[in-house]
Amino acid sequence: MVDFLVPLLIAILLGFLAGMGVGGGSLLLLWLTQVVGMPQSQARILNLLFFLPAAITATLFRVRKQLIPPGVILPALLTGCTAAAVFTLLARFLDITLMKKLLGGLLILVGLREIFYRPRKAK
Repeated sequence: MVDFLVPLLIAILLGFLAGMGVGGGSLLLLWLTQVVGMPQSQARILNLLFFLPAAITATLFRVRKQLIPPGVILPALLTGCTAAAVFTLLARFLDITLMKKLLGGLLILVGLREIFYRPRKAK
């Protein structure tokens, strides 16, 4: 029973964090690779499958609360899927160390933006 209960509780917690936008997927990768000992290639696939229901649920709740205009969902979905496909194909030709450096740089830029972001005043 414990073999089922602990992963279930972790999944619920990480799903909640992912829905809140905290980074539950990143935490799931750490859990799967460091605690469970899963190979990273399998953990990435499971992370993607885990993210889909959390993202869909969070989007539906936000649309229902009118926090996201319904007209932006389809363009965002199409753009995101296209970019994911293009960069997945591109990643096959890039060195893994370069990809790690690019991801690290992106995370630093996003972190700096979050630290220094100031909402614009409405006119």
